[in-house]
Amino acid sequence: MTVQFKALPTEDVRALQRGGADAYGQTPERKVSDGDGVPCRHCLRNVAEGDGYLIMAYRPFPALQPYAETGPIFLHALECERAAETEALPEILESSDYIVRGYGADDRIVYGSGGVIPTGGIAALAETLFERDDIAYVHVRSARNNCFQCRIERF
Repeated sequence: MTVQFKALPTEDVRALQRGGADAYGQTPERKVSDGDGVPCRHCLRNVAEGDGYLIMAYRPFPALQPYAETGPIFLHALECERAAETEALPEILESSDYIVRGYGADDRIVYGSGGVIPTGGIAALAETLFERDDIAYVHVRSARNNCFQCRIERF
């Protein structure tokens, strides 16, 4: 089995880049990158120094429910191309480790599926999780701040 790392959907990102409301009904904040630690969740690349970016609340779940975590993410302020869906580790995953956690078809955490994993082991753990029938998809989140990074699906 292979896995695919998936960026945020372009239609959601374009709405935010055009001033649409975030998960809390707020207009995204605009900032200029210093080139350090500003990962865009659409192109899955870091925002270069001097480039504009947006900060907003994002909920990577289709509906409100107790497990639908909402948190801060970054996007390029200007349109960027969505990252290809690939089994290659995205550029933005440059920390030493991340939280990797499985979710069921009901969009709820599957208890016992998560952990802090060295970056090089993310894909292998996702493949192992997908051997389970109760795992529909996997999130990669910051091990330091729990911020959503990207989604992993079966391929």
